Amino acid sequence: MAVDFINQNQKCETGGKSPFHIFFNLLFCCAILIGGIFSADAQDSDDVIRVETELVAFEVAVTDKDGKPVRGLQAKNFKLFEDGVERQIDFFEPIRKQNENRPLSIVFALDVSGSMTTDELVQLQSALQQFVKRLADYNSYFAVMTFGMEVKTLQSFTNKPQKLEKTFEKLLRDQDGLSTHAYDAVDEAIRLLRKKSPPTIKNQLPKRAVILITDGFPVGDTVSPKTVIERANDAETTVYSVLLPSFSRLQGNKKPLLTLLEASGLVEKTGGKTFYVNENNFEPLFKSLEEEITSSYVLAFYPKPENRKDGKFHEIRIETSQNLKIRQNRTGYQLKQ
Repeated sequence: MAVDFINQNQKCETGGKSPFHIFFNLLFCCAILIGGIFSADAQDSDDVIRVETELVAFEVAVTDKDGKPVRGLQAKNFKLFEDGVERQIDFFEPIRKQNENRPLSIVFALDVSGSMTTDELVQLQSALQQFVKRLADYNSYFAVMTFGMEVKTLQSFTNKPQKLEKTFEKLLRDQDGLSTHAYDAVDEAIRLLRKKSPPTIKNQLPKRAVILITDGFPVGDTVSPKTVIERANDAETTVYSVLLPSFSRLQGNKKPLLTLLEASGLVEKTGGKTFYVNENNFEPLFKSLEEEITSSYVLAFYPKPENRKDGKFHEIRIETSQNLKIRQNRTGYQLKQ
């Protein structure tokens, strides 16, 4: 597994750098001499450096009893158990709105099938543009996909809000679309994250997420929800869903019925959350989504030597204080040989 990380908890006196950061730089210098240990490339002037290790990372969201995200926690506030045995947390990082902290890699998967209305798409365009602007202070990269009868990539990863705004303006409803390939779209988004998103941004591991915006009723998919969940877990990707009101007009203002998407467990089993759109105003929802995405934590550790080579699935449980609730992006890990 390839990961890159700076331990924010262990600072030394040399320029505020952590021991891990200094060690990282020394290794990189050695790599120039012996070759083959690291690979580097650049995207939008950011150097991307990849380190091959067996560090295993987990994304967690923490909420209080009212469901509100909890910020400001430290590594000491968490306990991590591997197959029921408590393990040391080797690296810990929250997302903060500062350039030196964790970046984001996000794919928007947008439903443009026949069930969508023109008004919904217009409101969606505006809300997405504002959402991207609010996250511009992070080291963030975004990609845009649409789906209906087929899945299309409109914009590969970019950190330029102007490009994204132009892409959102191009959203068109699929007039003849009778299918809603939501699972196929998430599957393609995960593949895009693996192949095209920067593995690191400024030497840090980004939070990977898919924001699925749909009516909640997938139709005609070629890939199963179970397979998509497995691939999302393997890619350390969290799926968030935004359910538009088109599917529940007969419900009036009542809470909508459980959709097929929710019943599949795709969002729950990747550590995400479902948001319901108020038909009259998308903006509050997207502010809540922003708060959710930017208040998560990543915890990482080195597995036991025997667990690195056995090819088995190992269960991971992460805990914090009793009054807080944790959502993990996956329930365990399996290091493939």
